[in-house]
Amino acid sequence: MNIEFKKVVEKAEEYKEDISKFLRDMIAIPSESCMEKEVVLRIKEEMEKVGFDKVEIDPMGNILGYIGHGKHVIAMDAHIDTVGVGDESLWEYNPYEGYEDDEIIVGRGASDQEGGMASMVYAGKIIKDLELEDDYTLIVTGTVQEEDCDGLCWQYIINERNIKPEFVVITEPTSLNIYRGQRGRMEIKVTTKGVSCHGSAPERGENAIYKIAPILNELKALHENLHTDEFLGKGSLTVSEIFFTSPSRCAVADSCTISIDRRLTWGETWEGALQEIKNLPSVKEGKAEVSMYNYDRPAYTGLVYPTACYFPAWVVEEEHFACKTLVDAYEGLFKSKPFVDKWTFSTNGVSIMGRYNIPCIGFGPGHEDQAHAPNERTWKEELVKCAAMYAVIPKIYVNKYA
Repeated sequence: MNIEFKKVVEKAEEYKEDISKFLRDMIAIPSESCMEKEVVLRIKEEMEKVGFDKVEIDPMGNILGYIGHGKHVIAMDAHIDTVGVGDESLWEYNPYEGYEDDEIIVGRGASDQEGGMASMVYAGKIIKDLELEDDYTLIVTGTVQEEDCDGLCWQYIINERNIKPEFVVITEPTSLNIYRGQRGRMEIKVTTKGVSCHGSAPERGENAIYKIAPILNELKALHENLHTDEFLGKGSLTVSEIFFTSPSRCAVADSCTISIDRRLTWGETWEGALQEIKNLPSVKEGKAEVSMYNYDRPAYTGLVYPTACYFPAWVVEEEHFACKTLVDAYEGLFKSKPFVDKWTFSTNGVSIMGRYNIPCIGFGPGHEDQAHAPNERTWKEELVKCAAMYAVIPKIYVNKYA
């Protein structure tokens, strides 16, 4: 295979400051879902600077950088949108300027997940520097709208661009562990209808909010009894939002809607998850409507690519070539055995593997518990190690498993 792993590690360390600066530049550009244009242009600049063979921005606004021209297509993905900052008083530092010392970088997107993009871009430079190209084409994707609608970007890439890699490395934070699956999720709404009247005589109407109350209690109980999978763990649900309509504050509410964040473990289906709620006695008694949300928010380019808010669970077996490729890379570089596990949250793998059965495997800098948190941070040592990993994965795959 002719990979000098020690040289790869040394080269990645050599680019530590460049990786850190690039990440700080991305963090400094606010890039919430559907507002990613400027950070995409900054990524394009860096990809061109380090010598990617081709860089393009697709009609949805995803950026794709290409290394090599071989027949085996491998992709590595980072979503480059972020959530908002929330209550700024909870931040010790400006979330778009942050803090940096010898060990950490603080700012929105540091772990979730612009750190992965910084490491991938410099993996491309390491591949060029050490002549690690082989019979593969590596596509490094910086994808949009993941925080709004995970996997939508890859529905577009696969369906409209007809890009179907042999496998995909997801660079969401894994604390340098190898992750081979995740629970799925779906977004559900439950609506009750009532009849409005003046609040001084509520008996003349029918209060839709009161109809929701027993549903909330039964949903709480349903959560406790959902299916459990040995690897992915238990399915879950939580009520995340509540809305109402009413003619005024002095009136009885004539509708009430709740949103449910439903996490699907292995063996659960979206149809079954909806039916479980429809079967609740309070839902039947209140004649509540139960349905799935749809997503149709325009990308920053103006493109609308609607989809149902259903994101399937997925699992890759530990003996799968995608998992073994990363294990080999880790052991070759770091002379120790990696920990193989799963994500708690959701990733673009819901489309890549969940919808289209293209194998996914996860390895990324940063920690899951930093996602969406105030004072979000990542670790420079992890950024460097990930750059080394991403640089050797394609050649190991082509030579051992393709």
